[in-house]
Amino acid sequence: MRIDTLQPAEGATTPAKRLGRGIGSGLGKTSGKGHKGQWARSGGGVRPGFEGGQMPMHRRVPKRGFHNKWATSYTIINLSQLADVPAGTVVDFGYVSEHSLAKEVKGSAGLKVLGGGEIKVALTVKAAKFSESAKTAIEKAGGSAEVTE
Repeated sequence: MRIDTLQPAEGATTPAKRLGRGIGSGLGKTSGKGHKGQWARSGGGVRPGFEGGQMPMHRRVPKRGFHNKWATSYTIINLSQLADVPAGTVVDFGYVSEHSLAKEVKGSAGLKVLGGGEIKVALTVKAAKFSESAKTAIEKAGGSAEVTE
């Protein structure tokens, strides 16, 4: 392969429409723009979201809530999801995502363990955050709750 022989894959490019090149081309005379009007003019048309001067949808609809773009997003898991894990297992973010224990695996901020449900086996749980009830339940079952960064 040489740099002077490189070309796009077959079908990746299409030839440009040649406008105004006679009636037989199907794009002659008005060049596919119809007769007169805003769309027939040079630079014609309106910007995206423009509704002819009426109050546009993005300004009519009320705004609600607040989204903190600096918020840390954790993958949340309850103790009930760890109930079927064999005793002595080290449960961390990798284990949770590999065994599909969480409903939704988010970003790389880590794992947050909540105290919903019961745990009866001793596990080593490594997570970025624990709720107080989750931490006490894990330790009560004979396991350990280790905070990772």
